[in-house]
Parts: sequence; C-alpha cells; structure tokens
Amino acid sequence: MIRSIFILTLLLATKSAIGQEKITTFILVRHAEKANDGTNDPDLEEKGIARANHLVDILGKTSVDAIYSTAFKRTRNTVAPLAKAKGIEVAGYEAFKVEEIEKMLKKHAGGTVVICGHSNNIPWIANLLTGKEQYKDFEDSDYKNFIVVSVLKKGKVSNVTWLTY
Repeated sequence: MIRSIFILTLLLATKSAIGQEKITTFILVRHAEKANDGTNDPDLEEKGIARANHLVDILGKTSVDAIYSTAFKRTRNTVAPLAKAKGIEVAGYEAFKVEEIEKMLKKHAGGTVVICGHSNNIPWIANLLTGKEQYKDFEDSDYKNFIVVSVLKKGKVSNVTWLTY
C-alpha cells in the first residue's frame, strides 16, 4: 500500500513538473529571394521584398518576443518589415554556433522567436533544436520554406511544422 502511494505520488509529481515546462516556439525562416549583384552580400530583389512583406501578413497576429538575423542584408531585410510591424529591433546572431541558439532558448523561454538565416543554417537549427538529423539543406533557389519548432528543451520538442509562404 505504501509503495503504491509512493509510486502514485511520484507519477503525479512527474506529470505536474512536465506540465509546467515552458514551450518556446522558434519560427525558422530562410531569407527571401536575393538580388544577383555579384557581391557576397546582396540585398533582396523585388520578389524577395514582396515575400518579406508577405511574412508580415502571415505572422502579423502572432505574438513575437524576439527576431534574430545573420549579419547579411538579405536576412536582415527579410525580417525588417516584420520587426517594424512588431516594434522589435532585429538582433544579430552568428550562424552555426550552438551556444547562440542555446542562449536564445534560455533568454526567451516560453516565448516566440523568429530566426532568419540561410539555406544551410535554418535546417541546421531545426536539427539542433529537435536533436535529430532529419532536415536537409534547402535548394539554393528555394526561398519559400519556414519551419516552426515548439521546444520544451534542446532535443525535446512538442511539435514541428514545416510551412511555405
């Protein structure tokens, strides 16, 4: 009897602790169409500007706590309209740095974070958050993808949704 009560108490305590875990939502966006200007840091082309504005339409009613971008014009300008609409300053991050994503997860626990990156580092972030190597690099000509990852903690997710816009 005492053993049964102990096990029941342990199960209830575990369930209660799990129920209190904060879910942090990461919206991982590949930058919009870039101009072909012969530089390593091109801006968005006209179609990319339209896609960046469309991101505002998609996420306009979504609560967003932070927006991050790599230092390139194409990534910053993809999320600039959303940042303006939300009244949030775009913060920088360095691609492929585990500690950068871990800091975001800790700093914005329970919130929603938009991260804009590239065809190779957006799938990398999704893999890091999920703890699985299941997302491959996007094709260079594919600008329409974004991945929404609901994270309890790194490697433990409650949901992953792959969308296009």
